[in-house]
Amino acid sequence: MVRQDIKYRDDFRGAQFHPHVFLMWLGLVSIAMLFAGLISAYIVRQSAGNWLEFPLPGIFIYSTLTIVVSSATLAWAYRSYLRGWQRSYRQGLFLTFLLGVAFLVMQYLGWTALYQRGIGISGNPAGSFLYVLTGLHALHLIGGLFALAVIVYQAWWGHVQMSQRQVIRLKIISYYWHFLMILWIILYGFLYFTR
Repeated sequence: MVRQDIKYRDDFRGAQFHPHVFLMWLGLVSIAMLFAGLISAYIVRQSAGNWLEFPLPGIFIYSTLTIVVSSATLAWAYRSYLRGWQRSYRQGLFLTFLLGVAFLVMQYLGWTALYQRGIGISGNPAGSFLYVLTGLHALHLIGGLFALAVIVYQAWWGHVQMSQRQVIRLKIISYYWHFLMILWIILYGFLYFTR
């Protein structure tokens, strides 16, 4: 039996304890475990031999810089929202979205460059692992772009109001986006130094 005088409150001061934020952290842990498992499989398979050595496409360094800058623009948008700076908030969100799309385009160009060098997903295991690791990261980033697109739409064409609910939404997408940035840096570093 639920007491009628107790209501769900959406004015959490410590947003890290909000149930949606907690679920996001659980999701991030599961994504981290997925990639840890794939990296472990990569290491084991690489030590078995028959491993093609090839340099990573140069454009991957630019995509790395792009995702780092996009993380910074999202942090700027979040701080702007908290300060009530609507114009900066909107600009930061829009720039983050554009940089996310630019990251994906650069990933595609990197994959195309690899394919043109004869490194495909079905050839040597080294190429297969590279495509799986970077492709799964790109899929997670596409999911982040969908969530970001909703927030961008609300910021530009909706009514922007200061609310704890919106702060929670921004925290969730920020955690996810920053996580993807850190994950990409780890993946890029791993792939670069294990070649």
